[in-house]
Amino acid sequence: MNNFKFHARTDIRFGKEHLKDLPKVLGKYGANVLMVYGGGSIKKIGLYNTIKELLQDFNVVELSGVEPNPKITSVQEGVRLCKEHNIDVVLAVGGGSCIDASKVIAAGAFYEGDPWDLVLDSKKIKKVLPIVTVLTLAATGSEMNKNAVISNMETNEKFGTASQKFIPMVSFLDPSLLYTLPKMQTAAGTADIMSHVFEQYFQENDSAYLSDCLCESIIKTCIKYCPVALNDPEDYEARSNLMWASTLALNGLICAGKGGPWTCHPIEHELSAYFDITHGVGLAIITPSWMRYILSDKTMKRFCNYARNVWGLQGEDSLELAKQGIDKTYEFFLQCGIPMKLREVGITEDSLHTLAKATTRHNNMSSCYVALSTDDVENILKDCY
Repeated sequence: MNNFKFHARTDIRFGKEHLKDLPKVLGKYGANVLMVYGGGSIKKIGLYNTIKELLQDFNVVELSGVEPNPKITSVQEGVRLCKEHNIDVVLAVGGGSCIDASKVIAAGAFYEGDPWDLVLDSKKIKKVLPIVTVLTLAATGSEMNKNAVISNMETNEKFGTASQKFIPMVSFLDPSLLYTLPKMQTAAGTADIMSHVFEQYFQENDSAYLSDCLCESIIKTCIKYCPVALNDPEDYEARSNLMWASTLALNGLICAGKGGPWTCHPIEHELSAYFDITHGVGLAIITPSWMRYILSDKTMKRFCNYARNVWGLQGEDSLELAKQGIDKTYEFFLQCGIPMKLREVGITEDSLHTLAKATTRHNNMSSCYVALSTDDVENILKDCY
């Protein structure tokens, strides 16, 4: 296993009834709260009114309309509100997009330049307002990690940034808040969780046995419970397992002893940057094609382990076994209702070369699990089309 540092500072409040503690949690930081949220879903399910009642003794400033792929323009507005109202703490109510935007807003509150600078260069992040989250979507794991991904639609750029200071102080995880999610959000969120695990599981280091077992268990949890949640949205067991899987998939635990550059996420970020598609859908489309493309004698053992330990497949022919595991992955996403071709989500065939070039221009794809050139990325995208 590789050397590693693991520090989990987030206070997780998992399950029902915890939200009543929100005033006490926020009160530690001050009375001026920036509440960040997306569309109208939190109002439809009554969460907005609940939070406003709980925070009636606070000065709550609102930033609404944060996009599914959060835009730098929303971050800029949030930073403006923080400075204007002397905000003490940022409360993110929503999924990973709201939380990601909140992280950069919290850093931008102490930065005099354009907050896009903080996305381009995380070294400029010096101080961050405390962040508290109320999670409404199981997908990104942003509720317990240091990462944020922001889009700049003017430049067709979607980049990740990170800081230990971004890690939320407290996160409220109530699985019942997921009951009203549209089926596609549940499916795409599950694909996002699985992709986070794939990126950490398919790495060079084969000696981190425990980490690999954790990875396999999280993937199996997604496979078991996503169909249940799609069939019965108010199944608490399914929602709770998916919500906790989302957090564990990207809080640093499963990459302990492993680590290395990711592959499918950098490719998908370009799809979202140019076409603003749902992140989890893009990942679901790309992943099986990438798996097929990199399957070789070098990667065979890991794909066979994946087929056996995740899907329960058996066989003596290693190549056939590996292919079956990949086929199972594709079939799972398809059965969850995810469109599995790029043309189905509005991506044009004439853009594939541009997307591939942007991927290798913005990322060092030569150091991934299997090195990819621009031509390799384009071939994967063509296979997805």
